[in-house]
Amino acid sequence: MTTLPLHFSAEVAQARAAGTALVALESTIITHGMPYPQNLEVARQVEADVRTAGATPATIAVIAGRLHIGLEDAQLATLAQAKGVAKLSRADLAVCIASGGTGATTVAATMIAAELAGISVFATGGIGGAHKGAEESFDISADLLELAQTRVTVVAAGAKAILDVPKTLEVLETQGVPVIAYGQDHLPAFWSASSALKAPLRLDDPAQIARAHHTRAAMGLPGGQLIANPIPLNAEIPSADLAPIIARAQSEADTQAIRGKEVTPFLLQRIFELTEGRSLTANIALVRNNARLASEIARALSTMR
Repeated sequence: MTTLPLHFSAEVAQARAAGTALVALESTIITHGMPYPQNLEVARQVEADVRTAGATPATIAVIAGRLHIGLEDAQLATLAQAKGVAKLSRADLAVCIASGGTGATTVAATMIAAELAGISVFATGGIGGAHKGAEESFDISADLLELAQTRVTVVAAGAKAILDVPKTLEVLETQGVPVIAYGQDHLPAFWSASSALKAPLRLDDPAQIARAHHTRAAMGLPGGQLIANPIPLNAEIPSADLAPIIARAQSEADTQAIRGKEVTPFLLQRIFELTEGRSLTANIALVRNNARLASEIARALSTMR
């Protein structure tokens, strides 16, 4: 348990008291993922998907130095319109809280907050990973090391397709993180339902995933597990269509000497433009799909407790 004061929404507090299923949700998709008011509409829809699937959503953010586990609707609306919101990961989460700042949580920061709050399942879009050229730049997302040390099951549509996915898998393997494809033998590729990469592990049932989480904890193993959940086929953009678009966006980033934290937002924006908005539509579909699966896993875990 932590001595850090956590601020629970009324809905989350009620679910905690009742011992019912909770699903953590990140907040960078609200502040850095899309413009207002679409960001608010999507955030509300994802929370509604969790409720419909029988769990309680806990959107996580830091507001005026307070770590919130679950946001009231008015707070969600304020955050969706806020300017200059920090993007928080493991390195800067504590500084933001200590200095009274406001920040949205990435995958890593959301995992940390979820574990502090006793929430075992987290739904997101895609995790970060090793960027192309990471062998020279060492540009590897903190998400991967967080998965190795923080005991939260993360449901995502794989690593973002703009990354070097084979290197990302190698890092996860080295760190001992279970990478489990849901319902298929090959890894999903974020906007695409499948890729050429065979999944290290496969499970077909949310209850099996819950048991695997429970068993790792019982064995005293650190870290979480990554559940790679394919985007619904009717919403995907085939890999063959995306490959030249991603290559073009990457080439433009190299030409413009875009580096570090600026790479991902640049690439996502260019892919949005080059796909005429299809990438954002697919992104929304996969996030909602992940929220539904995460809710089923969380429900299965709650019955084990």
